[in-house]
Amino acid sequence: MKLIKTIFFTVLACSAMAQNITISGKVIDRETKEPLPFAAVYILGKSIGTITNLNGEFDFHIPAEYRNEMLVISMLGYGNFESPVWAMLAPTFATIEMSVSAIVLKEVLVQDSLSGGDILQLALDNIRFNYPMKSFLMEGFYRDVKKVGGTYISLLEAAVEIFDENYEEPRNKFKLREGVRLLEVRKSIGYESRFTSFFDQDNLLEDLLLHNNIRYRQIEARDEMYQSMNREKNSYYNGHEIYVITHTHDYFLKMYIDKIDYSIVHLEYEAKTSNEVVDRRKGLVGRFAGLRKTIDFKRVDNRMYLNYISITSNVNWHDMKTNDLKFETELSQQLLINKVTSNTDERIRSVEKMRNYGLQYQDQPYNKKFWDHYNVIKETPLDKKIIEDLEKVAPLDKQFEGKY
Repeated sequence: MKLIKTIFFTVLACSAMAQNITISGKVIDRETKEPLPFAAVYILGKSIGTITNLNGEFDFHIPAEYRNEMLVISMLGYGNFESPVWAMLAPTFATIEMSVSAIVLKEVLVQDSLSGGDILQLALDNIRFNYPMKSFLMEGFYRDVKKVGGTYISLLEAAVEIFDENYEEPRNKFKLREGVRLLEVRKSIGYESRFTSFFDQDNLLEDLLLHNNIRYRQIEARDEMYQSMNREKNSYYNGHEIYVITHTHDYFLKMYIDKIDYSIVHLEYEAKTSNEVVDRRKGLVGRFAGLRKTIDFKRVDNRMYLNYISITSNVNWHDMKTNDLKFETELSQQLLINKVTSNTDERIRSVEKMRNYGLQYQDQPYNKKFWDHYNVIKETPLDKKIIEDLEKVAPLDKQFEGKY
């Protein structure tokens, strides 16, 4: 498949002696010119990567020693973009136009007899073959943002290491198996807001990891579930044809499954508003108003590892006596895995684990030099709105430094 490319790259710190080089660009659809969010950006054969933001933009910090490696950009439904890193070292911005896969453009006729339920059952049965069964370590970027009544009140970002023994099915599907070590953290002063108590005060990163439905086998392996799955038109990803199956009854579930080995590549979930009571605080009752989740995996050493997970949850708070709506809260969480070390002997000691307390209670000093060269999810106009709201109190850098 031919990709039409318009490439002008910005590279920062690209001298021969530099420790890192930074490649910046924007990924768009060739025909529509629309940005492609959450495209995977990585070095072929290496375990480091990042993703594009909602505008299709990315900044990718990589070791200078990778200048002779191959840069790859992958997106569901599109053919890969590939180019040597050294060929990108031009001093201007990049726009990368990606073409929809020819497989997707054609009217695909289902030639096999597999139903949506058959594909799901094969995917669940093959988790032990497709996902890591030896210990591994992941380095990741975590972000959570809290919003009350349309105004953003807090931001927390952290660099963490996550250790796991394997993807064996746990006995308790709602008890964390991973160990987490904190590397760096920065947070706004919104965690001291009077509205903070209306959000979960637990370890939000732990809660996010527990939302990995594949790791914790939270997709029901039973006949009723298999029968409810619909088969959609096939898609394409990273050189492979992909099955697409959906569940649309009491909630929405969409899964992308590799046609070759039945590995689950991508999952999207949305729970409908139920008005179920989830909490009671200060004379108010919190009612569930929706949840959206995306989970994406990437292949490293022929196994599938978490690439990113994002969750947005909404709760509406009503007066306990009159049931009048007082305000709405929204919690957005993201975890981007920057690096995977497979089959590792390294462990996170129990004293290092982030258990029983949240990142919001950590008081490490703000390390600006670290964050300037760390792979985060690039800012978007939405992020700028977040910053505008937060900086009504004080400049964000000053908040990070505790000098407000």
